[in-house]
Amino acid sequence: MRTLAITNRIVKELSRDKRTLALLFLAPIFIMWLLSIMFSANTKPHVTIGTYNVSSALVQRMDKVKNVKTKEYDSKAAAQRALKDYQVDSIVTKNGSDYHVRYANIDSTKTALSRQAFQLALQRTQATATQRTIHKLAATLPASVQAQFGQQSSAIPSVKSSYQYGDHNTNFFSKVIPVFMGFFVFFFVFLISGIGLLKERTSGTLDRLLATPVRRGEIVAGYMISYGAVAILQTVVIVATTIWLLKVEVVGSLFWVFVINFLLSLVALALGIFISTFASSEFQMVQFIPLVVLPQIFFSGLVPLSGMPSWTVAVSKILPLTYASNAMNDVILKGGGFNAIAGDLCALLIFGIIFVVLNIIGLKRYRKV
Repeated sequence: MRTLAITNRIVKELSRDKRTLALLFLAPIFIMWLLSIMFSANTKPHVTIGTYNVSSALVQRMDKVKNVKTKEYDSKAAAQRALKDYQVDSIVTKNGSDYHVRYANIDSTKTALSRQAFQLALQRTQATATQRTIHKLAATLPASVQAQFGQQSSAIPSVKSSYQYGDHNTNFFSKVIPVFMGFFVFFFVFLISGIGLLKERTSGTLDRLLATPVRRGEIVAGYMISYGAVAILQTVVIVATTIWLLKVEVVGSLFWVFVINFLLSLVALALGIFISTFASSEFQMVQFIPLVVLPQIFFSGLVPLSGMPSWTVAVSKILPLTYASNAMNDVILKGGGFNAIAGDLCALLIFGIIFVVLNIIGLKRYRKV
């Protein structure tokens, strides 16, 4: 009977908590819907291959490969500059009878498709050239000489491969690591700051603090500074572990990687504090994660937005992790500096300011001053 009484009490408490019920039943539906959009997206890569001093026959055959298009350049320097600016995914240049293929390699799937398209086109071009030569000489050469000539002519020319980022062992993990690095910084700072302030509120510490003459802005600043110090240490640990333990190559400056993640952690800190004002328990704070945190990773570059519905692009513009992921991609994979990431840094600063202001306004519900 006592067990039934306890069960009855818990069920009644849950039935009265409409917010918890909504998070329990609606949040999973929301996440599953996002997952269906994410994994049903058309993720087939489209690549552009730049060429210089390459035969038109080879170029045309590469163009015929599905999802591949070519772009011819007047000079080798122009082709290399296009690759450096990531206007093309790879370039093919020819010196004598030898080929040099250089890959951007920031997306292993695009590198694989570029390599496949070039090798297939080269093999077909060589086979066609060999057949034409044999046919021309068929009337003048004995059969034994024709066979020997055909074996020699079918040899594939020398092909040298090089990579703008990483090497031939670079895989899909290298593409998504900037997204996951920012996500883990965002997730842990959001959770710790939100639960931390929630404890202060539920224990009565915040009420006692609000009973003093201290301003709401000073309270928010105090929380931001104290938890910000912890966020900095946590950011250093996550970034250092990702780069040195997992041996992730950083083309750009490591300084900017720390700056981006530090700004992101401050945004997560301010957002966590703000969201905690809507939660009445730690359980509810955790339940906000599917609604606030998980959509960040879905629309921040893990899956190219070009293969998803058009409205996802608009949604991504209001998510802080999108800008952090863009900036880290530019620094880690492309070697960009301040000019390349200035816009994303400004966006993160704006998000941080907005959430701080919302925190100050949100304290009005606990003290009217």
